[in-house]
Amino acid sequence: MKITVIGTGYVGLVSGACFSEFGFEVTCIDKDKKKIDALNKGNPLIYEPGLESLVKKNMKTGRLKFQNSFTDNIKKSQIILIAVGTPTQRNGHANLEHVFDAAKQVAPLLSGYTVVVNKSTVPVGTAKRVFSILKKNQRNADFDVASNPEFLREGSAIEDFMRPNRVVIGVDSLKAKRIMKELYRPLFLIETPIIFTSPQTAELIKYASNAFLATKITFINQIADLCEKSGADVHDVAKSMGLDKRIGDKFLHPGPGFGGSCFPKDNLELAATARALGSPIGLIEEVISFNKSRKKKMARKIILACGNNVKGKKIAILGLTFKPNTDDMRDSPSLDIIPALQKAGAKIQAYDPEGMDQAKGYLRGIKWCNNPYEALDGAEALVFLTEWNQFRALDLKRIKKTLKKPTIIDLRNIYVPEQMKKMGFKYISIGREAV
Repeated sequence: MKITVIGTGYVGLVSGACFSEFGFEVTCIDKDKKKIDALNKGNPLIYEPGLESLVKKNMKTGRLKFQNSFTDNIKKSQIILIAVGTPTQRNGHANLEHVFDAAKQVAPLLSGYTVVVNKSTVPVGTAKRVFSILKKNQRNADFDVASNPEFLREGSAIEDFMRPNRVVIGVDSLKAKRIMKELYRPLFLIETPIIFTSPQTAELIKYASNAFLATKITFINQIADLCEKSGADVHDVAKSMGLDKRIGDKFLHPGPGFGGSCFPKDNLELAATARALGSPIGLIEEVISFNKSRKKKMARKIILACGNNVKGKKIAILGLTFKPNTDDMRDSPSLDIIPALQKAGAKIQAYDPEGMDQAKGYLRGIKWCNNPYEALDGAEALVFLTEWNQFRALDLKRIKKTLKKPTIIDLRNIYVPEQMKKMGFKYISIGREAV
């Protein structure tokens, strides 16, 4: 089977590389020549563990190719995956311009029966709109439009694709269902649940899933605030809650708020769609509002820990990306927290293992450091914003010696309060008593 993937962003590149690993012939198309030139050299411009080696391996076999123009190879493809960006507009709705543009460019090249698959995260009703665009631009084509949302976690995307919890496929015809079954046949061997439903249901499943996970994060963050007021320990609360199988332990980790390419924009789109259809979801509206305010609250927490005054003080920041094992800065809490500290007069010294090149496009006036200890030099306090593994066993004696004052604000709860107290640190974390 031959597959064309339109878009080599996070979803498109991971999907293309993984489908080629399954044994399919995959051509990835992107109009960004810089991306394609880099990929043809085996160099993805995004960081994802295992992705570069997977790309190089399948390029070598000839199963994975990259190009920056629409050519007749599309005519030979049984499946065309649209995996382009759907950024948020000011009104909260997803911008589908790139999805519709891809459909317009694909339409004249359709030949033989083809399944055009929306792999991008798109709102309810998009499959029907893509079908109309294709039909308008190629009346004689034989095709179906399917919805196949992705559920990839950045930092674990390869494993999530190869061994997913489930695959959701929205189709309107038996013919499309047969083709999509063949596409995911390798996963039948490991008994992956494959859910076939309508396109509009598949579209909503994606948004409902992300909204629920974002709600869990928001819930535990609100419980963490209560724990700080009452003297309870949020980790014990979360662990005990998670042992209840009806609840589960995933996403019950307190922190500075959620970010990334999915949760913020998907919640905004779901809320906007619900309002537009006359069925507003107040719970999701509150999740959006609380998460926005939480990041500002975390900046105030840091300032308060520094004597309620950071003017002229150096603050060491470890971790910039929204989560570890990615270089993705989109909607990262650091993008709200650091500017707030700078506005209060702080001088920021920052280090992130993978995200600094991306961060430089978002943040200004920062001293970029080569390692964690360089960021500590002369700093009044250390702030953890991302829980990279390499931050979990830092030399605490060296940290204490390097900091001007032994103050740590740990917004990811990497360390144990009792240990920090014994070491002589002023240690502030989330949902636990300060020591």
